[in-house]
Amino acid sequence: MSRRYDTRTTIFSPEGRLFQVEYAMEAISHAGTCLGILAKDGVLLAAERRNTNKLLDDVFSDKIYKLHEDTACSVAGITSDANVLTTQLRLTAQRYLLLYQEPMPVEQLVSSLCDLKQRYTQVGGYRPFGVSLLYMGWDRRLGFQLYQSDPSGNYSGWKATCIGNNNTAAISMLKQEYKEEGIELSEALKLAVKVLSKTLDVQKLTSEKVELAHLTRDGDKSVIHILTNDEVDKLLKEHEEEEKKAEAEKQKAEKEKQKAAASKK
Repeated sequence: MSRRYDTRTTIFSPEGRLFQVEYAMEAISHAGTCLGILAKDGVLLAAERRNTNKLLDDVFSDKIYKLHEDTACSVAGITSDANVLTTQLRLTAQRYLLLYQEPMPVEQLVSSLCDLKQRYTQVGGYRPFGVSLLYMGWDRRLGFQLYQSDPSGNYSGWKATCIGNNNTAAISMLKQEYKEEGIELSEALKLAVKVLSKTLDVQKLTSEKVELAHLTRDGDKSVIHILTNDEVDKLLKEHEEEEKKAEAEKQKAEKEKQKAAASKK
């Protein structure tokens, strides 16, 4: 049935669906995982690296993009589409700065790009952008913020979310682990590593397979820092030690439980 209505983005199916937009969102669900966590003292983005070829001269990050001094984003989907959209975001932010002599508010920047993405779902001859973005930013009005946008042109604000492969399992873990009253950035880093280690399709998480960045405030300036491999390795080592400690405590509790059951008999 869908084959009659999925040749163009401008054709609705009898159920009111736009299949080309849904196909674009389905493509993103198979892309590398990206997650974001909003903390009290900053915002965190984490992304899965899939290009682990030793011969690749990976000079720059291809998953986390700095847009301007107060905003950065992470992408899941077609990299070439992401390059076009991030370039547009940077141009929009710089035009606003030139015109008003102040940084563009985060939500306004996100909304401007979503207007463009929505146009690509309504005009004949276009196809939707096959990429979703997570944005982290800060502005004077709302402080630290985390947003997600998808190919349909919709966007929403989040405390913690995930896009890409295994996003359902990751969001389920974030719901369980994220505290309603908020968490510190150090806790957010540990939580991101924990979620990625459980949801990524890899045997062991390494610094070559994951990229982490956070945005904090230092006085009157925003600082966007992409963690080095050494910093990521340190976080992964701490996570492994905590996992081993928790497993040892669990085994000890089970043994004590078995001894108690045997003594009752």
